[in-house]
Amino acid sequence: MKIGVISDTHISNRMTNVKQLASRLINRVATTADELVEIVRPHFAGADLIIHAGDWVNWAVVEALEELAPVEGVAGNMDPYEVSSRLPARKVISAGGKKIGIIHGSGNPHGMEVRLRREFEAVDLIVFGHSHHSFFAPVNAIPMFNPGSPTDQRWAPVRSIGIIHLDQEIRAEVIPLD
Repeated sequence: MKIGVISDTHISNRMTNVKQLASRLINRVATTADELVEIVRPHFAGADLIIHAGDWVNWAVVEALEELAPVEGVAGNMDPYEVSSRLPARKVISAGGKKIGIIHGSGNPHGMEVRLRREFEAVDLIVFGHSHHSFFAPVNAIPMFNPGSPTDQRWAPVRSIGIIHLDQEIRAEVIPLD
């Protein structure tokens, strides 16, 4: 099973200022949900599912990603009521015979993996976001995956998304977009 993984898209209905818009245009970063889908489409081709780990910021992102595959996701700390009223803060789904915990995360990114690991008991994998920095490693014997952000590097070296492959084992890859 192939799962496209994305988080921290931060696609707003409006840019907060002209400098932010200019920076996104110059760096070829998606500024709309439709542009985001065009960026991820080649990578998510053939995906059975897309997981979004929060900070959509605009419900249009949900609708746009649903054009590619079914979408599961959670609300993040930056999501407005339009999103947070429709999505839980954390959830567990079944996919490819595995239980996957999904949560956004909050607070200081340092040590966040350990804090989030405590949120789930009987899962095979935890997908999270918040830090904008990709991560794939086991924490207390459970693999944890953060795809990074496709639109905002912040502390990360590149903008990124991810793919999870579920078969006999759980494999994850980070796909740099820069």
